[in-house]
Parts: sequence; C-alpha cells; structure tokens
Amino acid sequence: MGSSLLRFVGAAELEVEASPWGPHEWLSRPGLTDADGLLLVRVRMPPGRAHQFHRHPALEEIIYVVAGTAEQWVDRERRTLRAGDTAHIPRDVVHGTYNAGEDTLVFLAILSPAVFSGPAVIEMQREEPWCSLKPPLVFSE
Repeated sequence: MGSSLLRFVGAAELEVEASPWGPHEWLSRPGLTDADGLLLVRVRMPPGRAHQFHRHPALEEIIYVVAGTAEQWVDRERRTLRAGDTAHIPRDVVHGTYNAGEDTLVFLAILSPAVFSGPAVIEMQREEPWCSLKPPLVFSE
C-alpha cells in the first residue's frame, strides 16, 4: 500500500464529488484507498432528484438504503426501498434510483470492480423503453 493511500477513511478524508442527483461521498476508490476490487460511495439525494435509468457496462452494484425512501428500478422491475433494504444490479443491467420521499435519500452504493476499462456509466433515461416507463427528469442547477 502506498503511503498516501488510506486504510481508514473518516469524515475529514472522504472525497466529495458533485452530481445532478446529489453529492457523492467517496469512502473507497482507487487513489483514496488501495482498493482494486470494490468501490464504496455514500449518496445524499435530495427530494425530487434521481439517478435516472443508466447502466454500468463493467460494474455490478449493490445499493443499500441508509435513510429515506427510494423508488428503485432494476431492469423493468420496480420496488420501494427503505432503510435496511438492498438491491443488487448485475453488470450492464439498466437501473435507476429515484428519491420517492420528502426527505433526503441516503444510500450506499458498493460497486465492483474498482479498476476497469471503458465508461463507468451510460445514461439511458432518454432511450426506449426507459423513457416510456418513467419520463426523464430535467434538473436545473
């Protein structure tokens, strides 16, 4: 392990990345930790926001809800997730996470592998059948 890479990541060390659907608080990723098999990010999604239909060509993912209510899609199946609930998304399967409540949705996303080639995410919300299942949202920043 390199001297600058962490084994413990506290609030002062996590890396925050802005996104249209809420800040991403990276707890483990290459360059922060010595991870090459796992990524861990906490997302704080405000009401009315969503990471709309998308896919990860090289990654599988587990979403674990910490607080709030999520409308979670995995392929064409939709479920309501609350604190303690999880969803598994196989590699390259279209999915979407929508804040379905009035409070901030907080969830952990665990993705694997941490090191891969190609794009991390491909947005699909404007493609059929996804745009017919749920009309795309437009966020003003």
